[in-house]
Amino acid sequence: MTPSVSVTIVSHNSRRYLERCLRSVCEQTHRPLDVIVVDNASTDGSCDILARFEGRIRLIRNDRNAGFAAAQNQAIRSSGGEWVLALNPDAALLPGFVSQLVDGGQIDGKVGTVCGRLLSSGRNLEPLDNPLIDSAGIYFTPAMRHFDRGWHEPDDGRFREMEYVFGASGAAALYRREMIADVSEGDNFFDPDFFTYREDADVAWRAQLLGWRCLYVPDAVGYHVRTVGPGNRRAVPGVVNMHSVKNRFLMRIKNTTGGIYRRFWLPATVRDLLVVGGCLLWEQRSLPAFWRIAKCLPRALEHRRLIMTRRRVTDESLARWFCAEPSAQPVTEVAAHTYAGAGQAVRNGG
Repeated sequence: MTPSVSVTIVSHNSRRYLERCLRSVCEQTHRPLDVIVVDNASTDGSCDILARFEGRIRLIRNDRNAGFAAAQNQAIRSSGGEWVLALNPDAALLPGFVSQLVDGGQIDGKVGTVCGRLLSSGRNLEPLDNPLIDSAGIYFTPAMRHFDRGWHEPDDGRFREMEYVFGASGAAALYRREMIADVSEGDNFFDPDFFTYREDADVAWRAQLLGWRCLYVPDAVGYHVRTVGPGNRRAVPGVVNMHSVKNRFLMRIKNTTGGIYRRFWLPATVRDLLVVGGCLLWEQRSLPAFWRIAKCLPRALEHRRLIMTRRRVTDESLARWFCAEPSAQPVTEVAAHTYAGAGQAVRNGG
């Protein structure tokens, strides 16, 4: 029987992209497909577009902007698919995208996340004349920064192998229901304290700690409008930069093991000092991030305690993912990797 898929979309003033996104979802060949849209109190006419898809989507309307993470959790809790495709409204998918991701996920029962090859698009979700890669999965550096593999590189045949990557861009990530239940914090898959930005990297790190894998399937192709990328902080609202600063530290507090920090303490500390100095000297609007970190700290530490109690991988296995250049692991070599089994003691970290 074909696995069922739920598509969860969070909309907040997304009128510019929403119709193109929803049309691409409705044109997917995979069935059964359940589409849930949570609208975070849009004021730009997005609801008029959503009304055109009545009967093809299930709509949840919030009376305030609850944030991307909390609204995605709403959609996921109301969904019933064996797989859940978390999709941004500023993304559009080619017709076979969902089927190809689901097929890929069947090759290995420990695949908890599947992602495709996202290409950069114009402001109206139109393909570029000279195709560029937006994301071929995410990777982490020794400074504990995360980036999209292939970002802004030509789509000229590179990143065309199916392989394991650290995690998936939240613009279009397919999650196994079993993994969602396993890595959720209470009934929250995405951490609502993040509000927006980096919640996908937090989930990816948590999933890696608990022994789940992320598979990259290059034949599944979509398009994404990226508004936040390396080097363009001045082009995005100050509140987004503030959440970015807050969330980088919350993610580290929750997920960094002692063994990983001992290996990478120097580049990580240098980067931390640069971020703090940047906030003090040039980006004072991000300084509230540190007050918010303090406010969220008790929950973050409790989440950390629960994660570390259940972690299933060694620091040696995890450390191989933190590379200066985009990293991946061939599918054929996974059997040789030393993932610790459930219940096995992890002696060198915590």
